[in-house]
Amino acid sequence: MITWLEGKIIEKKQWCADLYSLKIKTESLNFVAGQFVNIGLDYNDAKIQKPYSLVNSPNDEFLEIHLNTVKDGTFSPLLTGLAVGDTIYVSDKPNGLLTLKEVPEKATDLWLFATGTGIGPFISILNTDEPWSRFERIMLCYSAKTAEEMAYREDFKILQKRYPDKFHFVPFITRQVSTDAIHSRITTFLRSGALECHIGTALTPEDSHVMLCGNSAMITEVSELLQEKGLQLHSRREAGQISTEKYF
Repeated sequence: MITWLEGKIIEKKQWCADLYSLKIKTESLNFVAGQFVNIGLDYNDAKIQKPYSLVNSPNDEFLEIHLNTVKDGTFSPLLTGLAVGDTIYVSDKPNGLLTLKEVPEKATDLWLFATGTGIGPFISILNTDEPWSRFERIMLCYSAKTAEEMAYREDFKILQKRYPDKFHFVPFITRQVSTDAIHSRITTFLRSGALECHIGTALTPEDSHVMLCGNSAMITEVSELLQEKGLQLHSRREAGQISTEKYF
């Protein structure tokens, strides 16, 4: 049984036609960067719900989620149709294991692969102190269909300036040619060896931990490519180098 916290939308950002971010003010919520909550809405005398990763840092005084509108869906059009000041509900117990707490201590290189709104948990993680003090190198590979859909890009540019020797941001645009992004799928670039050459860092099981978030096709394909390189899926029962969270 979910216990709901009542909240209010305090900011709504539309990145492009179907892509949004919502900031929510509610009671204080303890969570670990990378976790998700259930968002609830009143609909036809009942409460409907859907899980969303938290984008904000645990230290922020608001919650933030990042989402697409699914045109033939029920929940997301209702959610993105809300306005600043409208009521929204948040589950009081965050969940999810896509967190740095689950990453084995031996890893010195953190690789983050995201597609679309799967970037959410990584923004939360990168907005904490832990990754910057813990890892020698952090590689963020972020894929979107168009430049307009590459949300939070300016935030990553700020991190590049702040940590020039540690943070490598590699943007991928799949359906447009862009002057400041790679026109390719992440999987194509990884398979060819071009990704490691581009960054100048080898992706090895000895040094690396990889976190994958986004569409299931990318996660499956990247996981298979990484396993060919000797990396293994990570779980609490058996330590490995690949952590995943599928969105769709």
